[in-house]
Amino acid sequence: MTPLDRLRIEKAAADCGFEMTPIERDGGLELRSARFPETVLVRPTNDAAHAVTASDAGLFESADAAGVVTVEGFGALYDVLRTAAAHARTMPNRVADAFRRETAGMPRSTEAERVVVQRVGQNLFRAALLDYWQGRCCVTGLDIPELLRASHIKPWSDCESDNERLDVFNGLLLAPHVDALFDGGWISFSDEGKVLTSEALPPDAAGRLGLRSDWLIRNLRAEHLRYLAFHRQHELRGKEDQR
Repeated sequence: MTPLDRLRIEKAAADCGFEMTPIERDGGLELRSARFPETVLVRPTNDAAHAVTASDAGLFESADAAGVVTVEGFGALYDVLRTAAAHARTMPNRVADAFRRETAGMPRSTEAERVVVQRVGQNLFRAALLDYWQGRCCVTGLDIPELLRASHIKPWSDCESDNERLDVFNGLLLAPHVDALFDGGWISFSDEGKVLTSEALPPDAAGRLGLRSDWLIRNLRAEHLRYLAFHRQHELRGKEDQR
């Protein structure tokens, strides 16, 4: 690893959420953050190419059988590191743990007090989804954060615990019109991420709403699937459903 390699990797690490000083190891740099315990090892392999591994392979959206992601170019390295850091910050129960810390001393005896506590959770959930989905609607790619909605897959009121309510895998970051359709049970998504349209939605209305048959959520994880199954079973409207 040359001094220039080290400098470039250190800059990428700092820009992508690994703010602690990297440690030199196995011909590369181990990247760390005070916000999560997982680490990422980046090793230069040739000009502008890197082999990236993590202490938890779940930080990556794709890796080979050995848990290695090979990237060409620094743009691709930045993308992989941003995704890894976002996934680490939003690992299951991590958001719920932050909620429990922030609300531990808050009163909950009245309805107004409980609403304040719930709002803390909803704000944490929204921030986590913006982080996880990199500030883009996971269906349309819309990247104006102020317009995006943090949509629960399994509704807040149906969740059995704070761990479920604040699980980043129980959420989709959606453009407003997609959120309205999804939250109202007019659409859902398959385990492969393909849009499913309710039989209760007339085709002409679907067209006026801008619903497209090629809508797709890419990079769904196994952890999303039980929530999507709940949504399809309990939230997607049937043909005669006039809720």
